[in-house]
Amino acid sequence: MADYDTYGTSSHTAAELVHLISDRLGLAFTEHDSYFRGIYHRADSPGGEIEVQPNSIPGDDGESDLYAAEHPTAQILLLALTPAARASALRTQLGSVDGLVHLKHESL
Repeated sequence: MADYDTYGTSSHTAAELVHLISDRLGLAFTEHDSYFRGIYHRADSPGGEIEVQPNSIPGDDGESDLYAAEHPTAQILLLALTPAARASALRTQLGSVDGLVHLKHESL
């Protein structure tokens, strides 16, 4: 089993959040460019992955769309896929980041 958690912030840029999370969790993020998502950052964590991306993504009509339309005030998203056994500890660590809000939890 795995947990998928979505976090959001309007207090940090994607680069700032990557730096904060890298320092806190000891992860190395790699920048990627996607036609669908735009520029995002990805790090592998033990048994899972963490991604940081803008909520505003390229739309089909040239206008931007929201990746998480249900959270329009979150400018930057952090998406975490982790084994269920490690998810609680990760939520605690991420919960201590100022300006980062836990938006959604799913068990897969």
